[in-house]
Formats: sequence, structure tokens, C-alpha cells
Amino acid sequence: MTENTQQQPASTPELPTQYAPAEVEGKLYERWVERGYFEADAKSDKAPYTVVIPPPNVTGSLHLGHAFEHTLIDALTRRKRMQGFETLWQPGMDHAGIATQNVVERELAKEGKSRHDLGREAFIERVWQWKGESGGQISGQMKRLGDGVAWSRERFTMDEGLSQAVQTIFKRLYDDELIYRAERIINWCPRCLTAISDIEVEYQDDDGELVSIRYGEGDEAIVVATTRAETMLGDTAVAVHPEDERYRHLVGREIELPLTGRRIPVVADEHVDPEFGTGAVKVTPAHDPNDFEIGQRHGLPNLAVMDERAVITAHGPFQGLDRLEARSAIVAALRAEGRIVAEKRPYVHSVGHCSRCKTTIEPRLSMQWWVKVGPLAKAAGDAVRDGKVRIHPQEMEKRYFDWVDNLHDWCISRQLWWGHRIPVWYGPDGEVVCVGPDEEPPSGEGWHQETDVLDTWFSSGLWPFSTLGWPEQTESLAKFYPNSVLVTGYDILFFWVARMMMFGLYAMDGTPPFHTIALHGMVRDQFGKKMSKSFGNAVNPLDWMDKYGSDALRFTLARGANPGVDVPIGEDWVQGSRNFANKIWNATRFALMNGATVEGPMPASEEMSATDRWILSRLNSVVAEVDAYYEDYQFAKLSDTLFHFAWDEVFDWYVELSKTTFMGGGEPAKVSARVLGEVLDVTLRLLHPVVPFVTETLWTTLTGGESVVVADWPGAVSVPGAEAPGGFRDAAAEREIELVQRVVTEVRRFRSDQGLQPGQKVPARLALDGTALAPHEGAIRQLLRLQPEGDSFHATATLPVAGAEVALDLSGAIDVDAERKRLAKDLAAAEKEKAQATAKLGNEAFLAKAPDNVVDKIRGRLAKAEEDIERIGAQLANLPQG
Repeated sequence: MTENTQQQPASTPELPTQYAPAEVEGKLYERWVERGYFEADAKSDKAPYTVVIPPPNVTGSLHLGHAFEHTLIDALTRRKRMQGFETLWQPGMDHAGIATQNVVERELAKEGKSRHDLGREAFIERVWQWKGESGGQISGQMKRLGDGVAWSRERFTMDEGLSQAVQTIFKRLYDDELIYRAERIINWCPRCLTAISDIEVEYQDDDGELVSIRYGEGDEAIVVATTRAETMLGDTAVAVHPEDERYRHLVGREIELPLTGRRIPVVADEHVDPEFGTGAVKVTPAHDPNDFEIGQRHGLPNLAVMDERAVITAHGPFQGLDRLEARSAIVAALRAEGRIVAEKRPYVHSVGHCSRCKTTIEPRLSMQWWVKVGPLAKAAGDAVRDGKVRIHPQEMEKRYFDWVDNLHDWCISRQLWWGHRIPVWYGPDGEVVCVGPDEEPPSGEGWHQETDVLDTWFSSGLWPFSTLGWPEQTESLAKFYPNSVLVTGYDILFFWVARMMMFGLYAMDGTPPFHTIALHGMVRDQFGKKMSKSFGNAVNPLDWMDKYGSDALRFTLARGANPGVDVPIGEDWVQGSRNFANKIWNATRFALMNGATVEGPMPASEEMSATDRWILSRLNSVVAEVDAYYEDYQFAKLSDTLFHFAWDEVFDWYVELSKTTFMGGGEPAKVSARVLGEVLDVTLRLLHPVVPFVTETLWTTLTGGESVVVADWPGAVSVPGAEAPGGFRDAAAEREIELVQRVVTEVRRFRSDQGLQPGQKVPARLALDGTALAPHEGAIRQLLRLQPEGDSFHATATLPVAGAEVALDLSGAIDVDAERKRLAKDLAAAEKEKAQATAKLGNEAFLAKAPDNVVDKIRGRLAKAEEDIERIGAQLANLPQG
């Protein structure tokens, strides 16, 4: 019996006849939490293992992406806990500035109010009230999934401690001149009325129009094309490439800007591609990021022509129009003046939308707060290049470097009320004072605080250390920082991961926030399509957990989790995982009924049958494989290995091969019962991190132990008298049982080909003398439903296999004439299929015209027909001769 496994009671433990997940999962989870299994002690002398939860939005609910990621993290932390580490899975939620403000504003709108009716302080109180009543439902759903997080340590990115961390790092960055205020082009949402980050912009192909407009007259004429005609009101130049001979005579001259009465210069700039379109571009510095850069290089004025709601502010007939209304009106006016050279509609192009409200975003010149990311990004890149941080899978490193090596300064201010308010005060004479958490802000007439709040990613970038008490030098910070691993999706590698790397290295004296970044893919439907409500293929994971149990969902997700690769999932796969849970349950129940035990020492090798030695040898191989896969974050491979070992080798082979031993009783049955108990004990512990609920019930019943959550992670099993560094191994026993498997598999295939039912008994003579199969005749006969040959035995089919011979008497088992007619009919159909496919593939005219996929399909039909002909011919040859 392995360490930390208690002896089972003298009476035989019993299990219900069926496993009912809904009846046990909730109770088990409550017991785990009550007993404090998931808590982490900063004073412990155990080695630490730390993972932070990627903080879900307080507005969110559990979706399949969460369930997938949480399953992987839970598997890692449960295993490390069993290995004796002081394990902390840090939970918490993100305040989700824009999303949360939108939710509460919608609630106010139902009352006929806006946030401005309440005022800032009352509105923020309303948001906190909403959080207390409705926010955070995802926590309860995480418990349903089985997340082993340290609930007593739960944090929120707006709680007092994290607010202090935000203010502290802002002050330090500001004092180090890494935070500054400047007027730049940002992504602006005219609905949410705030700047938004790149990650909050979703791009999609929209139908628009491409309009070519003639600026100037005569030899000054120049044609530009745009999809946003309304922005021409803010043009302050036309740009051409310096080496473009077509426009060299215009560079430095001014031309007329239609509809405005203004004249604008033609400038030469290498940003312009002379091969694209007309080789000339309109320059609107206040409404386009590339144009802003051109404007900066040439000292052009920034002329804003839209307000924060994307309403035209430029004087003239278009003033007061929404941008889309103005677009149509301006094109019509230009057409009336003969300025439209060409129009293309629909013109499909990529357009950015606010991820929260789906409004088309507007590039807008705005005064904002920025982080100077250059030195921070360099440190984040060097940490990976120097090997301080490992990205897994390694091929994702290139994407990481492509991002951090080319980062632009980060706009961190948001025009919201809900969030961390920027700790900067402005004075009556233009003073600007940044205030730290322990400093008193300036007061008096004319002083006021910045109204903007910080980007949500600013506070979530501090997550690995702010949750541990930083800036205070707490015991938890000393014990659990840096994190052991970050498990997250490759889709936020650039946004969240990069920010944590920058802030962690900066705040923690060059110590990165984690040793390893393990990246996973996205969950998709069974056809590989992105899940979306609009596609009608979105799935609520709670529905599947209700129907099949949490273990079934978890196992399905883990079994599809190849590093960095998207994960397809369908309901039938979850159903298959439910069947696996039932198989574990039923097999363990059978084992307990037949005396499987963990009581007493393991038998010596010479006391065991070859079947016993085989399964223990295979068990130790699987233990080593699973450990290696865990260390390489190969969740799919470890899950698949455990599935096939448990289902195929333990339940379908070892249990079945041992039935004759159990029926025979005596000392061999006791030995096999002890071996089976050990195999189940280890297998259940190996399975526990991925399927925690069913394994908890089975393991505690089998062993009488307190909980598999705190049991030891299994190592190699040793056998008295046959100790070895990697545990007991027996290659000879493995070869011997492989022969048994070959015989059983081949005869089963033959029986099936002959149309015999699985349970149908057939007389047989087994010639096994002199082979390793001889001791297994009883088991082979039982598995194959083979009766003794008897006096009237007549061998109608003889199968040589694995060095032995199996003779079967099928004369009374099947209607030979009917079977011969059925097979002859199938053979004729296969030969007809072959003739048709052969004829098509021999037709040159057909091959010349048919698509490749059609030709390939016919080649497949031919191969299948030839295979069927060979198979049916063999079946006919093996039929008893009448």
C-alpha cells in the first residue's frame, strides 16, 4: 500500500449501482472547502506552487473558454497539492470598467435616468451596490466546475489593497517619467464615450463605399480615395511619395480642398505607397493615426471636425450631422460639383468596432495619459530571451517577440467613472501633482483631480503581486511570488501577459511574475468553427454539467487540450466522457464486490500471476508517462493515456482476465484482489486532477482514506523482491499478455465476421501446449465464449494465431447456407462497385473534367471495394463446408 493511504475497513465497502453526479458533486465541493484543502499557508515550509486565475469580469458568467482554462489550472494545482507543494490557486475578479459601467447604465436607463442624473459619487455607489447584488455569479459556477481555489484569498481589482497597489505603481512610473500626458490619436467609442484599448476593438468586414475625389483644378488637380468621406472636412494636406514623378510639380504648392473654401499643401512623405491607388492620400491628422504621424513630421495643424459622439462640428451645411449622415451628404455635394471621379459600393473592408457595444470606433485626437513602454517592453522581451521565463509551446515565442519588440506607448486613461481614478491633481495655475497612496492631495481653491480612470488592463497587469499584498512586503508575497506558471489563452498573450511581464519586472526588482507561460488555444465547436451566439453554436457549460456531470465536461476539455492549439468540442464527446466516468464507477464497484483491497503489503513477484505482473508493469509505465506529460503541459496526451489505460487495459483486459482467478478463490484470488486494489488506488489518484468528483467518491470508498484531494500523488509501485528505480517492471509478462490479447482479438474479429453474437457460445479446441498462452486457457475461453470441444466436436474453421491454434465448430452456431448467400450477395455488390469505379478512373475524358476531390473520392471507393472483396472472400473460405 502506498504512503498516505489508510487501510480500508474490515467490512466490504459498497457503492450505489449507478453514479449520479448531481447527488454528489455539490456536497463533495462543500466538504473540500470546509476542510480547507484549497487554502495556502504562507508560513509553511513546503515548496510553493502558485497560479493566478485570469480574473474573469465581474459582469461575466462561466463560458466554455473559462471552463476549459479552469480545468487545466485545476488539474495542475490538484496534482501539485498531492505532490506536497504549498499550493496557491489565487482567485479573484476584474472590475471590468467599460462592461460594468454599461451594465449599470442600462439599469438606470430602465428608470429613465443616466449616470449624470446621479453624479459621479452616487453612480459609483450604485455600481458597488450592483456588484454586491448581481456581480460575481461566476464564483458559484466555478464551484460547480470544481475549481480548487483559495477562496479566503479572493481579490477584486477595485478592493482597497489593489487600489493602493495601483496608486503606488502609477506614482513610481510617473516619477520615473514612464507615465506622461499627451495629445495623440486613440480608439474612441462614440457610444461608450471613452478611449478603448486595442484589445477592446473587434475588427470585421463591413460593406462600405470607396469614393475617389478630385482635389484642385487644372494642373493642380489630384485624386484621392477614401472610405470616410466625412473626414475630408478635417484634411490639412495631401501627401505623395517624394520620388513619384507624377506629383513632383505639386509638392510644396497648395490646392483647393472642395466644399470648405480652404487651400491645403501637398507634402512629400515616404509613408505613401506610390503603387497603391492613385499614389496620393488625403491627410487628416486629427482623425487617423497614420495621418497624425505625417502631420507631426510636416508640422500640419490638427483640425478636429467631430465631437465625442461622432457628430460633425465643422462650420457649414454639415454641422450637427452624425458621421454616417454627413458621409452621404458630403458625397452628394461632391457629386453635384463634379468632384467624384469614381465610386465603388459595396466596398468590403475591415472596420473596428467596440467589443462592448459594437459601435464603429472612431480614431480621434485626444489628450490622454500614456505609459512609455520602451524600457518596460525591452525588459519583458529580454526575460524570455534570457531564459528567465519560458513560453510553452516554444513556437509561440516569435509571436511574443513580434509584439513586445514593436509596442507603441500605451494609452491608459479612460473617460469613465467606474475604475481607478488617475491620482493626479491640477492646480489653478497649471500645476500638475501626482499623489502616492500615503500622500495628501493638494487642496484649496482651483485644485481638482483628473476625472479619467485607468484602463482595466492597468490594474490586472499587477495581478500576480498585488493579490499577494504588494506594495506591502507580506509573507504571502515572499512565499508565493513569482508564480510558477501562467495558464492563459494565446489570444491575450499581447495584452494581459505582456502587461504583467512589464509591471512585474518593474515593480519586483527584475523578478518576472512567472517562470512559465503555458498558452492554450480557443474552444470551438465540433466542426472547428468559432462559438458565437450569432452563429447559433454557443454552449452554456452549465447545461452540459447538469446533463452529464462536471467530470464529463472537464475530461472532454482536457482531452482536447494540445498546447497552443484550438479545441473542438461537441456534446457527443461530453456524453462519451460521461460513459467513461460510468465505466470507472462500474469497474470499481465490481472490483470491490470481488475483494479488491489496499490492505496489507504488496505480494511478492513470484506469488503473482503473469496477468498481475503485466498490469503492475503497465501501471508503472503509465505513471511515468503521465508525469512527463504534466511537466510538458500535454493535457490531451495525459488524458488520453489515462483513458486508454483505465478503460482498455485495467477494465477491459485485467478485470476480465482475472475473473477466472476470482471465481477460483484461494490464495491466487487474494493476490489478484490486492493487485487490483493497488492498480485502482493509483489509477484513481492519477485521474483525480482532471476528474475530481467521481475519483473522490471511489477512492475514499476503496481505501477508507480521508480525501484523494490530500492523498499523495502516486509514484512507481514496488513489489517485494523485485525493487527497481522505476518501480516494478516485467517485460516478459507484458509480452505474454500481449499474446493473449492477440489471440482474443483475432478470434473475436473472426466471430464477428461470421455473424456470431458476442455472447454466443461455440465449441472450440485450443492447441496452446508449449506456448506462453497455456496458463491462460481458462481466461481465453471465458473471454471468447468458447465451450469445451465435446465428443461430437467437428472443426469447421481453424485459426493459427500467436504461435497457437484455435479450432472452432460453427456447424451448430450459424445457418451456413443462409450465411453463404448473404456473403455472396455482399461480394457481388462489392465487385460491381469495383467495376464502376475502375471504369470511371479509366475514362480519360472524365479524369480531365472532374475536380480533384471527386477523383479522390472515387479512388477511395475503389480501395474500399477491393478491401471488401478480399475480406468477404476470406469469410466465405472460412465457412464450414456443407
